[in-house]
Amino acid sequence: MAAGARHGALGSAIRGQWRRVSASAVLSALHQATEALVPVLIGLALDEAVTTGSLARFGSLIVALGAVFLGIALSFRYGARFGERASYLAAHELRMDLARRVLDHRGGAESGRLPGELVNIATNDAKRVGAANLVLPIGLAACCGLLVAAGALLRISPQLGSIVLLGTPLLLIVAHLLGKPLERRSDSEQERAAQASGTAADLVSGLRVLKGIGAVSAAVERYRDTSRNSLQATVRAAHAKAWHDGGMLVLTGVLIAVIALIGGRLAARGEISVGELVAAVGLAQFLLGPLQTFSFVNGELALARASAKRIDAVVGSRAAVQAEEAALPELLRGHLRVRDLTGGPLRGIGFEVGPGTLTGVVTGDPRVANALVDCLSREADPASGSIELDGRDITTLDIPQFRAAVLVAAHDADLFEGSLLDNVTAGEQRSGIEASLTASAADEVVRTLPEGADTALAERGRSLSGGQRQRVALARALAAEAPVLVLHDPTTAVDAVTETRIADGIRSVRSGRTTLLVATSPVLLAVTDSVVFLDDGAVATHDELLADERYRSVVLP
Repeated sequence: MAAGARHGALGSAIRGQWRRVSASAVLSALHQATEALVPVLIGLALDEAVTTGSLARFGSLIVALGAVFLGIALSFRYGARFGERASYLAAHELRMDLARRVLDHRGGAESGRLPGELVNIATNDAKRVGAANLVLPIGLAACCGLLVAAGALLRISPQLGSIVLLGTPLLLIVAHLLGKPLERRSDSEQERAAQASGTAADLVSGLRVLKGIGAVSAAVERYRDTSRNSLQATVRAAHAKAWHDGGMLVLTGVLIAVIALIGGRLAARGEISVGELVAAVGLAQFLLGPLQTFSFVNGELALARASAKRIDAVVGSRAAVQAEEAALPELLRGHLRVRDLTGGPLRGIGFEVGPGTLTGVVTGDPRVANALVDCLSREADPASGSIELDGRDITTLDIPQFRAAVLVAAHDADLFEGSLLDNVTAGEQRSGIEASLTASAADEVVRTLPEGADTALAERGRSLSGGQRQRVALARALAAEAPVLVLHDPTTAVDAVTETRIADGIRSVRSGRTTLLVATSPVLLAVTDSVVFLDDGAVATHDELLADERYRSVVLP
């Protein structure tokens, strides 16, 4: 499993970039330390100018101050560079972990999640977690700046240094407590935003269908509710962040005011010099930066923790199917045996498909057909029972090899951007493409396009009609020349004349190879060698089963 599942997304992001994070922390700490020295050097320069009047010593302090500013500029530049790079690379690695899990042959990552939600996790959440590599060195550098400033104040006055050393831990505790509501509400905000994004993508992809059935208003209302919930979650998160940032600003302001007031009293009593007072006030003003940094870092880490939980939920999601890695034999006969499949709508389903035969599978319950197709494609495992390929349980076989041997073509298969030919060949050089186009009646589609098979299709093939997309998808399935092919309702969107041509084409192209037609179309079933009627377990030819009234009610509604 991916590294994010073993260590958690946040820990994995930091461990994977520890060299760059360490370099950024060192350089950022140098930046803060040198910045803290600025008021100290200014105070020393004032004291030298007032007490000794030595231009040489005053000039040397000015040169030292210039060197400090140079160190500030360089350390900031390169510290930020290392931190930014660690942030972007960590986010990239998290996206790769998510992609590997989503594309895992065992599936399961997409369960209960819309595609838009997964995209939101892979973009916004990954970016937030990666940003921890940027803010963590900043937080460590702020600690370093505080220590240097506290040391300088202790040297000027133990009383002032003690205030910093005692007040800072209390401030960090309060920051942690204020960050808890922000973390919870940020988690809710991202969850609702992902739902809104997923719903929007879902509606856009089905917009043509929604218009066709007159359901646009209902769909808009559904998205409005989801978007409103997302807005409310965002507002709550913004309120939590405002309380967090405002509270931290008040507390840091009080701490700095106390330091300035006490320093002024000490100078008035002559316990510290004018230069030391200037240095103390300058250090108090400098402390505003590190203390505000704590507020910023704490808030960002709270957001990163919330996003990391969402990434961990995807990367660590349970696989939909279990599998071993046994290899398929080089020569496949294509003999399928389904034994007592049970689970969900499946109730003891069993049948056998001889090698090289064209077999129809019919059921009046679409849920049963979908569940059977999911089991045959290894998208899901049944609660009990088994499927054997040439006598071997398919759960023991390597999933990619199995899916190459047993190709399942769903009735709603998507097309991709690219030419029609690229969609059919899936980017591979294959022979017999013309035969596949002819058998699926996709050659008619080719003739209607301005550039023939080289015509570029829109996203998901939306430039084609539903029937045209279905024919191109069928051509792709036939062109693969898999030893076993499972076709699920491949002609639901085509006219009767075209369907007859496709039925004959499937039988011709798939001659000698095992083919399952999970369908209720009498035109397709008429060309099969036999039909399995799952509703009563009968196995016979289509013509023979037409004598069964229940069978007729399914295939001849």
